[in-house]
Amino acid sequence: MPIIEWKITDSLVPYKSSVEAMEKRVEAIRTGLAHELVWLLEHPAIYTRGTSANEDELLRTPRFPVFDSGRGGRYTYHGPGQRVIYLMLDLRRRGSDIHAYVRGLEQWLIDSLADFGLNAVRRSGRVGIWIPRNNGCETKIGAIGVRVRRWVSFHGVSLNVAPNLDHYSDIVPCGVLDHGVTSIADLGLTIKMSEVDFVLRKNFEKHFGATIEANRKLSLALDNNLPHTDLTR
Repeated sequence: MPIIEWKITDSLVPYKSSVEAMEKRVEAIRTGLAHELVWLLEHPAIYTRGTSANEDELLRTPRFPVFDSGRGGRYTYHGPGQRVIYLMLDLRRRGSDIHAYVRGLEQWLIDSLADFGLNAVRRSGRVGIWIPRNNGCETKIGAIGVRVRRWVSFHGVSLNVAPNLDHYSDIVPCGVLDHGVTSIADLGLTIKMSEVDFVLRKNFEKHFGATIEANRKLSLALDNNLPHTDLTR
């Protein structure tokens, strides 16, 4: 069985540095020099622009930096209180089926939210995870944006635990005008990020296979190469 390493960084990771680290890891996985990796982190407040983004989806002069991203999708927000999960997985070991991979990511988040009593759903034509509301609307709680290079995935998913939802107001999140965004906190639950991480890992292993703690050498390499900002929750 392939070894999947599980890495959590407990301080804010600059976006550019995270992409550079992913790029290196993807190449190492492709050439057999490194294990697969699931990396959980948070970013400082930023917007990212996916390959399908339209300029009119940036609604005003943004208050945070905007980064072009090689992932699929449109504009999205990342910031403190949002769990970002970058998955560097060899899809050749998983049927070489990108659509099945994305469905697996969706189900992973749905199952994880169900453990907190939240009824999350997927919707045809709208990538991501949605929460039906009593008023008939649906609000987005989880985003998915992946890239695959020679069958190794990177980028991944984000889950709104307790971010500042007002920060989404500068953009049309993921190109969807008719539905808003929400978070676990917005839905009335106070859950620590460590609790979310525990549930995410449990359900990830159900769908994708067992994980091990990232080895110390990997942890030091990531931490030494990435400038960090102290994280206050």
